[in-house]
Amino acid sequence: MKAQTEISKIQNLFATSVIPVAFVIALFVYFFIMGAPSNFQGNSSDNSPLQGSFLGIIYKGGYIVPILMTLLITVMAFSIERYFTIKKAYGNLPPVKLVANLKQYLAANDIHGARNECDRVQGSVASVAKSTLDKYEQMELDQLMTKEQKILDIQKNLEEATSLELPSLEENLPILATITSLATLMGLLGTVLGMIRSFAAMANAGAPDSVALANGISEALVNTAFGIGSAALAMVSYSYFTTRIDKLTYAIDEAGYSIAQTFAAKH
Repeated sequence: MKAQTEISKIQNLFATSVIPVAFVIALFVYFFIMGAPSNFQGNSSDNSPLQGSFLGIIYKGGYIVPILMTLLITVMAFSIERYFTIKKAYGNLPPVKLVANLKQYLAANDIHGARNECDRVQGSVASVAKSTLDKYEQMELDQLMTKEQKILDIQKNLEEATSLELPSLEENLPILATITSLATLMGLLGTVLGMIRSFAAMANAGAPDSVALANGISEALVNTAFGIGSAALAMVSYSYFTTRIDKLTYAIDEAGYSIAQTFAAKH
């Protein structure tokens, strides 16, 4: 329990620090790398980007670009963090194989062997299964409760252990889900601002301001691309990790059901 609390504190610290750090990085990249004078004609960011200068083109996307970059960096950071967290939760053996091994130990009434298997494999499924096996052994020694009460107590322990394990797996996923929509909206906002600039250039009396027109179009297209790209990455990451967590949940349910059924059959 103490270890889980420490892990939760680290995860909360990571979650609260990622977005500010990502914003600072985005500002630095935007102003000092993309906005470097060498990316523009006449060595001035007020002019058009040099031919083929991709960084200069992105810089002309306007001040929505650092916000979109912040969202993109945040998605990447949380995706990497979730990948290693969920990978650790899978333990040293695929959950399906662990559940199959536990069923074999339970069929042989080898509770000690099942607990040793959980210690060897580790991970979320093993942690919940071991907690439920401990309750199994405790119920075997109880002489006061009825069989039905013991089974209910085992199931209750399973639910409590699961409720303690799953929140750490789902940590930060709501942020990825939010960015899926937010990045699209911010990209759309940047697109609208760019189109406003373009139409303002076209509305000038006489010849349109070609530089302002080009900058407005660049702003619209760059923000559209950044918004769609960030939203797509967030959506893929969210779907991938929720699928992985669902597999763990199914394995936990299967392991717990097997333990409860074994107790019901053998007592």
